[in-house]
Amino acid sequence: MLTPDAALERLDHLLSRAKAAGADAADAVYFGEASTGIGVRLGALEEIGRSEGEEIGLRLFLGDRSAQVSVSDLSPQALAEAVERAVAMAREATPDAYAGLAPADRLASGPFPDFDLHDPAVEALGADRLKAMALEAEDAARAVPGITSSEGGSASAGLSVSALATSHGFRGAARGTSVSASAVVIAGDGDGRQRDYDWHSARHLADLESLSDIGRRAGERTVERLNPARAPTGTMPVLFDSRVSASLIGHLLGAITGAAIARKTSFLIDKADAQLFDSAIQVHDDPHRLRGLRSRAFDGEGLPTAPRRIIADGRLT
Repeated sequence: MLTPDAALERLDHLLSRAKAAGADAADAVYFGEASTGIGVRLGALEEIGRSEGEEIGLRLFLGDRSAQVSVSDLSPQALAEAVERAVAMAREATPDAYAGLAPADRLASGPFPDFDLHDPAVEALGADRLKAMALEAEDAARAVPGITSSEGGSASAGLSVSALATSHGFRGAARGTSVSASAVVIAGDGDGRQRDYDWHSARHLADLESLSDIGRRAGERTVERLNPARAPTGTMPVLFDSRVSASLIGHLLGAITGAAIARKTSFLIDKADAQLFDSAIQVHDDPHRLRGLRSRAFDGEGLPTAPRRIIADGRLT
Protein backbone atom coordinates (compact mmCIF):
# COMPACT_ATOMS: atom_id res chain seq x y z
CA MET A 1 0.00 0.00 0.00
CA LEU A 2 1.28 3.45 -0.92
CA THR A 3 1.96 6.24 1.51
CA PRO A 4 -0.14 9.40 1.07
CA ASP A 5 2.76 11.22 -0.64
CA ALA A 6 3.50 8.27 -2.93
CA ALA A 7 -0.18 7.99 -3.82
CA LEU A 8 -0.29 11.66 -4.86
CA GLU A 9 2.82 11.19 -6.99
CA ARG A 10 1.18 8.24 -8.76
CA LEU A 11 -1.96 10.29 -9.38
CA ASP A 12 0.09 13.20 -10.75
CA HIS A 13 1.74 10.79 -13.19
CA LEU A 14 -1.64 9.44 -14.29
CA LEU A 15 -3.07 12.92 -14.83
CA SER A 16 -0.07 13.98 -16.89
CA ARG A 17 -0.60 10.89 -19.09
CA ALA A 18 -4.26 11.81 -19.48
CA LYS A 19 -3.45 15.37 -20.53
CA ALA A 20 -0.84 14.12 -22.99
CA ALA A 21 -3.45 11.78 -24.49
CA GLY A 22 -5.75 14.70 -25.26
CA ALA A 23 -7.94 15.01 -22.17
CA ASP A 24 -9.21 18.54 -21.53
CA ALA A 25 -9.59 17.81 -17.82
CA ALA A 26 -9.28 14.86 -15.48
CA ASP A 27 -9.26 13.76 -11.88
CA ALA A 28 -7.87 10.64 -10.25
CA VAL A 29 -8.39 8.94 -6.93
CA TYR A 30 -6.36 6.34 -5.01
CA PHE A 31 -7.63 4.07 -2.27
CA GLY A 32 -5.63 1.44 -0.41
CA GLU A 33 -6.68 -0.67 2.54
CA ALA A 34 -5.21 -3.44 4.69
CA SER A 35 -7.00 -5.25 7.49
CA THR A 36 -6.69 -8.24 9.82
CA GLY A 37 -9.69 -9.95 11.40
CA ILE A 38 -9.99 -12.70 13.99
CA GLY A 39 -13.06 -14.78 14.80
CA VAL A 40 -13.52 -17.07 17.80
CA ARG A 41 -16.38 -19.34 18.86
CA LEU A 42 -16.99 -21.05 22.19
CA GLY A 43 -13.56 -20.00 23.40
CA ALA A 44 -11.58 -21.34 20.44
CA LEU A 45 -10.09 -19.74 17.34
CA GLU A 46 -12.44 -20.20 14.38
CA GLU A 47 -11.07 -17.97 11.61
CA ILE A 48 -8.35 -15.50 10.80
CA GLY A 49 -8.26 -13.31 7.74
CA ARG A 50 -5.87 -10.83 6.23
CA SER A 51 -6.75 -8.65 3.25
CA GLU A 52 -4.92 -5.92 1.39
CA GLY A 53 -5.81 -4.11 -1.79
CA GLU A 54 -5.42 -0.85 -3.65
CA GLU A 55 -7.07 0.78 -6.63
CA ILE A 56 -6.77 3.89 -8.77
CA GLY A 57 -9.71 5.46 -10.56
CA LEU A 58 -9.44 7.93 -13.45
CA ARG A 59 -12.14 10.21 -14.82
CA LEU A 60 -11.32 12.29 -17.88
CA PHE A 61 -13.17 14.72 -20.11
CA LEU A 62 -12.98 15.33 -23.85
CA GLY A 63 -15.06 18.46 -24.22
CA ASP A 64 -18.47 17.55 -22.80
CA ARG A 65 -17.87 13.81 -23.13
CA SER A 66 -16.42 11.81 -20.24
CA ALA A 67 -15.43 8.32 -19.16
CA GLN A 68 -14.26 6.65 -15.99
CA VAL A 69 -12.02 3.62 -15.46
CA SER A 70 -10.38 1.93 -12.50
CA VAL A 71 -7.40 -0.41 -12.16
CA SER A 72 -5.83 -2.41 -9.35
CA ASP A 73 -2.51 -2.79 -11.22
CA LEU A 74 -0.60 0.42 -10.47
CA SER A 75 2.36 -0.22 -12.78
CA PRO A 76 3.22 2.48 -15.35
CA GLN A 77 2.16 0.19 -18.21
CA ALA A 78 -1.22 -0.57 -16.64
CA LEU A 79 -1.85 3.12 -15.97
CA ALA A 80 -0.96 3.99 -19.58
CA GLU A 81 -3.40 1.37 -20.82
CA ALA A 82 -6.09 2.75 -18.48
CA VAL A 83 -5.64 6.21 -19.99
CA GLU A 84 -5.94 4.83 -23.53
CA ARG A 85 -9.08 2.92 -22.59
CA ALA A 86 -10.66 5.95 -20.93
CA VAL A 87 -9.94 8.19 -23.93
CA ALA A 88 -11.48 5.64 -26.29
CA MET A 89 -14.56 5.33 -24.10
CA ALA A 90 -14.96 9.10 -23.79
CA ARG A 91 -14.95 9.54 -27.57
CA GLU A 92 -17.98 7.25 -27.76
CA ALA A 93 -19.79 8.67 -24.74
CA THR A 94 -22.97 10.72 -24.91
CA PRO A 95 -22.29 14.47 -24.53
CA ASP A 96 -23.31 15.97 -21.18
CA ALA A 97 -23.12 19.73 -20.86
CA TYR A 98 -23.30 19.51 -17.06
CA ALA A 99 -20.45 17.04 -16.53
CA GLY A 100 -17.09 18.40 -15.41
CA LEU A 101 -14.73 19.02 -12.56
CA ALA A 102 -15.69 21.19 -9.63
CA PRO A 103 -14.89 24.89 -10.25
CA ALA A 104 -11.29 25.68 -9.38
CA ASP A 105 -12.25 28.68 -7.25
CA ARG A 106 -14.35 26.46 -4.98
CA LEU A 107 -11.72 23.79 -4.29
CA ALA A 108 -10.39 23.21 -0.80
CA SER A 109 -6.87 24.38 -0.13
CA GLY A 110 -4.27 22.85 2.17
CA PRO A 111 -2.60 22.17 4.39
CA PHE A 112 -5.44 19.94 5.50
CA PRO A 113 -6.10 18.91 9.11
CA ASP A 114 -5.81 15.17 9.74
CA PHE A 115 -8.44 15.13 12.53
CA ASP A 116 -6.28 12.59 14.41
CA LEU A 117 -7.60 9.66 12.35
CA HIS A 118 -4.44 7.55 12.51
CA ASP A 119 -3.42 5.55 15.58
CA PRO A 120 -0.06 3.71 15.57
CA ALA A 121 -1.39 1.44 18.32
CA VAL A 122 -4.09 0.12 15.97
CA GLU A 123 -1.61 -0.33 13.13
CA ALA A 124 0.57 -2.40 15.47
CA LEU A 125 -2.20 -4.79 16.55
CA GLY A 126 -1.24 -8.37 15.74
CA ALA A 127 -3.27 -11.55 15.42
CA ASP A 128 -2.57 -12.65 19.01
CA ARG A 129 -3.86 -9.40 20.49
CA LEU A 130 -6.93 -9.42 18.26
CA LYS A 131 -7.66 -13.00 19.26
CA ALA A 132 -7.49 -12.04 22.94
CA MET A 133 -9.86 -9.13 22.29
CA ALA A 134 -12.36 -11.37 20.50
CA LEU A 135 -12.22 -13.94 23.30
CA GLU A 136 -12.79 -11.29 25.97
CA ALA A 137 -15.88 -9.98 24.20
CA GLU A 138 -17.32 -13.47 23.68
CA ASP A 139 -16.53 -14.59 27.24
CA ALA A 140 -18.37 -11.58 28.65
CA ALA A 141 -21.41 -12.33 26.49
CA ARG A 142 -21.46 -16.02 27.43
CA ALA A 143 -21.25 -15.11 31.12
CA VAL A 144 -24.67 -13.40 31.03
CA PRO A 145 -27.25 -15.64 32.77
CA GLY A 146 -29.56 -17.23 30.20
CA ILE A 147 -27.04 -17.47 27.37
CA THR A 148 -26.90 -21.04 26.08
CA SER A 149 -24.56 -20.85 23.08
CA SER A 150 -22.49 -18.53 20.95
CA GLU A 151 -22.06 -17.68 17.32
CA GLY A 152 -18.74 -16.09 18.14
CA GLY A 153 -16.73 -13.03 18.98
CA SER A 154 -14.59 -11.04 16.59
CA ALA A 155 -11.99 -8.29 16.48
CA SER A 156 -10.41 -6.51 13.55
CA ALA A 157 -7.94 -3.73 12.81
CA GLY A 158 -7.30 -1.86 9.58
CA LEU A 159 -5.35 0.91 7.89
CA SER A 160 -6.50 2.93 4.88
CA VAL A 161 -4.92 5.57 2.63
CA SER A 162 -6.86 7.75 0.18
CA ALA A 163 -5.77 10.49 -2.21
CA LEU A 164 -7.38 12.77 -4.78
CA ALA A 165 -5.78 14.92 -7.47
CA THR A 166 -7.25 16.95 -10.32
CA SER A 167 -5.81 18.42 -13.50
CA HIS A 168 -6.67 21.94 -12.33
CA GLY A 169 -4.52 21.86 -9.22
CA PHE A 170 -6.18 20.07 -6.33
CA ARG A 171 -4.07 17.60 -4.33
CA GLY A 172 -5.12 16.01 -1.08
CA ALA A 173 -4.52 12.77 0.80
CA ALA A 174 -5.39 11.20 4.14
CA ARG A 175 -4.79 8.04 6.10
CA GLY A 176 -6.67 6.50 8.99
CA THR A 177 -6.98 3.44 11.18
CA SER A 178 -9.98 1.53 12.45
CA VAL A 179 -10.50 -1.08 15.15
CA SER A 180 -13.66 -2.98 16.06
CA ALA A 181 -14.97 -5.80 18.22
CA SER A 182 -18.25 -7.71 18.40
CA ALA A 183 -20.06 -10.65 19.97
CA VAL A 184 -23.08 -12.69 18.82
CA VAL A 185 -24.73 -15.13 21.24
CA ILE A 186 -27.82 -17.32 21.61
CA ALA A 187 -30.27 -17.64 24.50
CA GLY A 188 -32.93 -20.24 25.18
CA ASP A 189 -33.50 -23.70 23.74
CA GLY A 190 -35.46 -25.34 20.94
CA ASP A 191 -37.98 -23.21 19.07
CA GLY A 192 -37.68 -20.48 21.69
CA ARG A 193 -34.05 -19.67 20.95
CA GLN A 194 -33.13 -16.05 20.32
CA ARG A 195 -30.01 -14.38 18.97
CA ASP A 196 -28.63 -10.84 19.19
CA TYR A 197 -25.34 -8.99 19.07
CA ASP A 198 -23.41 -5.90 19.98
CA TRP A 199 -20.34 -4.24 18.47
CA HIS A 200 -18.30 -1.07 18.49
CA SER A 201 -15.70 0.50 16.22
CA ALA A 202 -13.32 3.44 16.60
CA ARG A 203 -10.34 5.12 14.99
CA HIS A 204 -8.11 4.80 18.06
CA LEU A 205 -7.66 1.76 20.25
CA ALA A 206 -8.11 3.92 23.34
CA ASP A 207 -11.57 4.96 22.10
CA LEU A 208 -12.85 1.41 21.65
CA GLU A 209 -15.48 0.60 24.23
CA SER A 210 -14.66 -1.95 26.90
CA LEU A 211 -14.66 -5.44 25.43
CA SER A 212 -16.48 -6.75 28.48
CA ASP A 213 -19.17 -4.08 28.02
CA ILE A 214 -19.60 -5.02 24.35
CA GLY A 215 -20.01 -8.67 25.29
CA ARG A 216 -22.29 -7.98 28.23
CA ARG A 217 -24.63 -5.88 26.10
CA ALA A 218 -24.73 -8.61 23.45
CA GLY A 219 -25.76 -11.13 26.10
CA GLU A 220 -28.33 -8.87 27.73
CA ARG A 221 -29.90 -7.95 24.39
CA THR A 222 -30.22 -11.62 23.56
CA VAL A 223 -31.79 -12.63 26.86
CA GLU A 224 -34.26 -9.75 26.62
CA ARG A 225 -35.63 -11.31 23.44
CA LEU A 226 -36.80 -14.44 25.26
CA ASN A 227 -40.51 -15.02 25.88
CA PRO A 228 -41.84 -12.03 23.90
CA ALA A 229 -45.30 -10.79 24.88
CA ARG A 230 -48.03 -9.50 22.57
CA ALA A 231 -48.58 -5.77 22.97
CA PRO A 232 -52.16 -4.54 23.40
CA THR A 233 -53.82 -2.74 20.51
CA GLY A 234 -53.83 1.02 20.92
CA THR A 235 -52.10 4.33 20.30
CA MET A 236 -48.79 4.57 22.08
CA PRO A 237 -45.31 6.10 21.78
CA VAL A 238 -42.72 4.13 19.82
CA LEU A 239 -39.08 4.08 20.91
CA PHE A 240 -36.51 3.15 18.27
CA ASP A 241 -33.36 1.30 19.27
CA SER A 242 -30.24 3.27 18.35
CA ARG A 243 -29.33 0.65 15.74
CA VAL A 244 -32.66 1.29 14.02
CA SER A 245 -32.73 5.06 14.43
CA ALA A 246 -29.45 5.37 12.53
CA SER A 247 -31.10 3.75 9.51
CA LEU A 248 -33.93 6.29 9.67
CA ILE A 249 -31.37 9.09 9.37
CA GLY A 250 -29.91 7.22 6.38
CA HIS A 251 -33.25 7.35 4.57
CA LEU A 252 -33.46 11.09 5.25
CA LEU A 253 -29.98 11.73 3.88
CA GLY A 254 -30.61 9.59 0.81
CA ALA A 255 -33.72 11.61 0.02
CA ILE A 256 -31.93 14.99 0.06
CA THR A 257 -28.91 14.10 -2.10
CA GLY A 258 -28.50 16.12 -5.26
CA ALA A 259 -28.95 13.05 -7.48
CA ALA A 260 -32.26 12.09 -5.85
CA ILE A 261 -33.62 15.61 -6.20
CA ALA A 262 -32.41 16.07 -9.79
CA ARG A 263 -33.92 12.74 -10.88
CA LYS A 264 -37.11 13.47 -8.94
CA THR A 265 -36.90 10.14 -7.14
CA SER A 266 -37.08 11.67 -3.67
CA PHE A 267 -40.06 11.88 -1.34
CA LEU A 268 -38.72 15.27 -0.16
CA ILE A 269 -38.90 17.21 -3.44
CA ASP A 270 -40.03 20.80 -2.78
CA LYS A 271 -39.73 20.22 0.97
CA ALA A 272 -36.93 22.70 1.65
CA ASP A 273 -37.63 24.51 4.95
CA ALA A 274 -40.57 22.17 5.59
CA GLN A 275 -41.36 21.14 9.17
CA LEU A 276 -40.53 17.43 8.97
CA PHE A 277 -40.10 16.75 12.68
CA ASP A 278 -40.97 18.08 16.09
CA SER A 279 -39.20 21.36 16.80
CA ALA A 280 -36.99 19.58 19.35
CA ILE A 281 -35.31 17.49 16.64
CA GLN A 282 -31.86 18.64 15.47
CA VAL A 283 -29.69 16.77 12.94
CA HIS A 284 -26.11 18.03 12.60
CA ASP A 285 -23.50 16.80 10.15
CA ASP A 286 -19.98 17.37 11.44
CA PRO A 287 -17.20 15.97 9.21
CA HIS A 288 -14.56 17.72 11.32
CA ARG A 289 -14.88 15.71 14.53
CA LEU A 290 -11.57 14.61 15.97
CA ARG A 291 -11.16 10.83 15.51
CA GLY A 292 -14.53 10.72 13.74
CA LEU A 293 -15.25 7.59 11.72
CA ARG A 294 -16.31 9.66 8.67
CA SER A 295 -14.33 12.86 9.25
CA ARG A 296 -12.58 14.41 6.26
CA ALA A 297 -11.38 17.82 5.13
CA PHE A 298 -12.58 17.58 1.51
CA ASP A 299 -15.10 15.58 -0.47
CA GLY A 300 -14.72 13.34 -3.52
CA GLU A 301 -14.37 16.30 -5.88
CA GLY A 302 -11.98 18.36 -3.76
CA LEU A 303 -14.56 20.72 -2.30
CA PRO A 304 -14.10 21.70 1.36
CA THR A 305 -16.32 20.04 3.94
CA ALA A 306 -17.90 21.92 6.82
CA PRO A 307 -20.26 21.25 9.72
CA ARG A 308 -23.87 21.95 8.83
CA ARG A 309 -27.34 21.74 10.31
CA ILE A 310 -29.42 19.41 8.14
CA ILE A 311 -32.49 19.58 10.38
CA ALA A 312 -32.81 22.75 12.46
CA ASP A 313 -35.68 22.91 14.97
CA GLY A 314 -37.40 20.16 13.00
CA ARG A 315 -37.10 21.95 9.65
CA LEU A 316 -35.22 20.69 6.61
CA THR A 317 -32.51 23.22 5.80
